[in-house]
Amino acid sequence: MPVKPKKKTQLIEKTTIPEVLNVHVIFPNEESYEGECTRTEDGTLERNGFGTHMTPSGIIYTGQWKNDKINGTGKLEHPSGAIYEGEFKDNKFHGTGIYTWPNKLTYIGSFNENKLEGEGKFIDADDYEWVGTFHDRAAPGLKLKLDM
Repeated sequence: MPVKPKKKTQLIEKTTIPEVLNVHVIFPNEESYEGECTRTEDGTLERNGFGTHMTPSGIIYTGQWKNDKINGTGKLEHPSGAIYEGEFKDNKFHGTGIYTWPNKLTYIGSFNENKLEGEGKFIDADDYEWVGTFHDRAAPGLKLKLDM
């Protein structure tokens, strides 16, 4: 009796793209979020995509979210006038960005988990540019950039 060849069974993994919802939520602590969300498998809303989060004290974040955390690029503004604009990872300044203090002093460069880290430029109150390698709050060997 001839043996029939077995049919190959091919498993196709089904991936579902979560539906993006545009929401406006006011949290019990009076913070608010307006922007894109998706539902997790258990039905919870999670910030994913672009949105704006505001606190009652006046802190405003506008930018990218992933897995309910600030991830991607965005802008964080404090009521004091301090502003960070750049890359974030898990709610921290991480990557390339610009931090401007309320007195308009500015750092442009690399950040690692909220710390100045790596090559960067500091612009002082007289608009002089200082370049060098930064390590948290220290920048040994910082050099004045001269335009000649």
